[in-house]
Amino acid sequence: MRRVVCPGSFDPVTHGHLDIVRRASGLFDEVVVAVGVNASKKRLFTPAERMEMIAEGVADLPNVRVAGFEGLLTTFCEEQGIVAIVKGLRAVTDFDYELQMAQMNSSLAPVETVFVPTSPAWSFLASSLVKEVAALGGDVSALVPPHVHARLTARLAERAQHG
Repeated sequence: MRRVVCPGSFDPVTHGHLDIVRRASGLFDEVVVAVGVNASKKRLFTPAERMEMIAEGVADLPNVRVAGFEGLLTTFCEEQGIVAIVKGLRAVTDFDYELQMAQMNSSLAPVETVFVPTSPAWSFLASSLVKEVAALGGDVSALVPPHVHARLTARLAERAQHG
């Protein structure tokens, strides 16, 4: 069985993320969407919330599961029997960074990295931009699934209310 991982912070998950996961699910036997848990980074959503939103977004894909991980991705891959890391590339700048990460990862564990070009419709999309535009009152409903948009809107309203 060819098990791969699509790692990220997914804060929040976007249509671009889900497009890469969906495409990977058609290429591999099993796809694990791995949500990185890094206590030192400030996130809008908790790891559990991010995993719930992803799980809802991939519910129609029987060969996709969601998991959280702490520490090195390569350790997670070894523990889970994962043979490859799937990464979406939006632009050349992504490639420079991701190639360096791929080479580091392969030096740490027997894992390959597979690059999947982002669909043109989502090539500009980043979670950080979604959060920034939404926080400033912009409409991001076309960039994230409806269930994510509802949570994003509610969370930003909570934050605005509490200062």
